[in-house]
Amino acid sequence: MSYSNDKAEQPSPPAPIPRAHLLKFLIPSLIGVLLFLIPFQVGDSINIGMGLMADGLQTLLGSALPAIAVVILCLSVVVTLYAKIAQPAWIKSGPFHDMFDVGPIWVVMRVLGAIFVLMTYFQFGPEFVTASFTGGVMLNDLAPVLLTFFFFAAVLLPFLVEFGFMEFIGTMVRKPFRVIFNLPGRSAIDATASWMGSGTVGVLITAQQYEQGYYNGREASVIATNFSVASIAFSLLVINFVGINHLFVQFYFTVVVSGLIAAVIVSRIPPLSRKTNDYYEPVGCQLSEERHDNVGLFRYSLLQATRRAGSAPGPRELARLALLNVIDIFLTLLPLVFAIGTVALILAEFTPLFTWLSYPMVPVLELLRIPEAQAAAPATLVGFADMFLPAVLATNIESELTRFVIACLSMTQLVYMSEIGALLLKSKIPIKFWELAVVFLLRTAITLPIIAFMAHTFFF
Repeated sequence: MSYSNDKAEQPSPPAPIPRAHLLKFLIPSLIGVLLFLIPFQVGDSINIGMGLMADGLQTLLGSALPAIAVVILCLSVVVTLYAKIAQPAWIKSGPFHDMFDVGPIWVVMRVLGAIFVLMTYFQFGPEFVTASFTGGVMLNDLAPVLLTFFFFAAVLLPFLVEFGFMEFIGTMVRKPFRVIFNLPGRSAIDATASWMGSGTVGVLITAQQYEQGYYNGREASVIATNFSVASIAFSLLVINFVGINHLFVQFYFTVVVSGLIAAVIVSRIPPLSRKTNDYYEPVGCQLSEERHDNVGLFRYSLLQATRRAGSAPGPRELARLALLNVIDIFLTLLPLVFAIGTVALILAEFTPLFTWLSYPMVPVLELLRIPEAQAAAPATLVGFADMFLPAVLATNIESELTRFVIACLSMTQLVYMSEIGALLLKSKIPIKFWELAVVFLLRTAITLPIIAFMAHTFFF
């Protein structure tokens, strides 16, 4: 008679998690969460740890920041032209090759950005460039914020993305994000970082995750154009500017509901649905969401996180990566933001382009029973140039309901060329300018009726 070996048939217990790997996951990830994802009440405003550090640096440097921006943009042109003409050894390969051995269009954009910033800073040349509401907005309002915010984002992002936190959250919420958005669970981090910190931080995370092989081209395009939500802090600024700060809860609830519905729909229709599932070629797919361990979801998520933490770069490599990130953002991204942003603001402020384009929006707004439709129409499309422009136009509108709708719409359109658009075009994410324009229009078409319905039904 033979007897079965019951013990042999039982699954073996999961391997213990090394204490060193657990601490390497927990400590840096906790720092990353505190810096990027936890909002603080500071006086009358809401901010995050990284934002407070950026604000502190902005206060410290003060009026010197526009001059620093001038130096950086001019240095970008000098280094780029030297690299293209002299072809030094350091430009042949490696990270500097991608940064400075660029095509003619990108060289022109960097030169244009430097010219615009010099004209604005020294106040020479045509007024449409140097005016306070075109070049002045870019140099005096946007550049100081971007310089300080991007500096700390580049230096501190590894705490959030290199030590397993993305793997932990991504594994925990994998199923709902796949079902709802057809995206990896780790994209939840992008959305949270945007809501609590800045849409630009969300795009930076997305671009890095794509280049490291954790998102494919379609996923990166969807996440960057649908999850880079404006922060709570910026939302407070907008509603105060348009004079509806007493409606913040209603406003933000409307933004979240309409934004999520738009994300579900836009991710499933062209042009984003037609994006290939190819991963960034130099690295290939690095993401594995299939479970092979016979353990519960929480423990499996912890195993994934600690495995990543165990292979995380050391301090010296992290410092090198942070330095390269800062150089890349300052010398290659800022000139592009300044060039595209200034041109967009010139078109919005000195030409009737957006007024002409918005004529078809007048009957749409009238159909949705939005008061002052003629005055509100340009504000529905001018956000493609810059997210704050709709709020500027809305200040001249008397109807509180109309100002509410415009403010909500500006928060849900997401794709604006002065910042997010420039970031995406500069990144390795495979998305074109015309696709950004189509996504902007799609999000406008989807969210505007939802916002109008919620405003009429629940709040006014």
